Amino acid sequence: MKPPARRPLLGLLAAAALLSCLLLLAPPPRLFPSSSSSARAPTSPYAHRPKLLFLLAGQSNMAGRGAPTSPLPAPYLPHPRLLRLAADRRWVAASPPLHADIDTHKTCGLGPAMPFAHRLLLSSSSPSDLLVLGLVPCAVGGTRIWMWARGQPLYEAAVARARAAVAGGGGALGAVLWFQGESDTIEVDDARAYGGKMERLVADLREDLGSPNLLVIQVSVGLASGEGNYTDIVRDAQRSINLPNVILVDAMGLPLSDDQLHLSTEAQLRLGEMLAQAYLEFESSRDPKA
Repeated sequence: MKPPARRPLLGLLAAAALLSCLLLLAPPPRLFPSSSSSARAPTSPYAHRPKLLFLLAGQSNMAGRGAPTSPLPAPYLPHPRLLRLAADRRWVAASPPLHADIDTHKTCGLGPAMPFAHRLLLSSSSPSDLLVLGLVPCAVGGTRIWMWARGQPLYEAAVARARAAVAGGGGALGAVLWFQGESDTIEVDDARAYGGKMERLVADLREDLGSPNLLVIQVSVGLASGEGNYTDIVRDAQRSINLPNVILVDAMGLPLSDDQLHLSTEAQLRLGEMLAQAYLEFESSRDPKA
């Protein structure tokens, strides 16, 4: 039986996501309003220091929809050695929302990347260890995995931003943090194709970024956060990725916000810690001195 036609709402979300990534691909600074976070933030004094870089990719739960609280939890506060690559490709101090000038057609909030980065800074071997972290936001809400294929604007924008991040002061890519798949749970054909497309995406990123062993930490879709009826198929595909240096962090059981789709602030805090733990364990496992 032929699956039902895609819902008009899904088409609208995809169109909005496509517009966001077209703006992201080659963004002259004047395209962004003066209220954008990149327009307000001064260039960081650490901008030209080598950095450990993390590419943030996927859809809305990576971009962040957690509601800000007052005061902000400590893992969301700025740190002098925690930077983000703004949409205009300047290194600025990282502060939430990280994707405000990237995922421009939605209201961004708190995501997992700031707690992740703070945990890594705490893990530095000594107070004199001047580890500088660079976050490279690329996530756009409502996107399906085909929109991240090589040749698509989202993919090309992410690769261009990753290259700019390495060139802008030097450093190395530590990992891709990937949280996507909710939009691929709506149609059975999308869900069944997910695994193959994810493996292709990983291979293409490694080739185009010249990093054949690049670590990819993917977050599995939680049963409650899937948008459609085929969440189990996508989760199975995520667990079955058969590539080295691809590890899985499971979002199952993390609390959702009132919309029953996006992770709550509490969940994003926990997810950031889980991602950091996964990264640190991976690094420890391949360090002969650990």
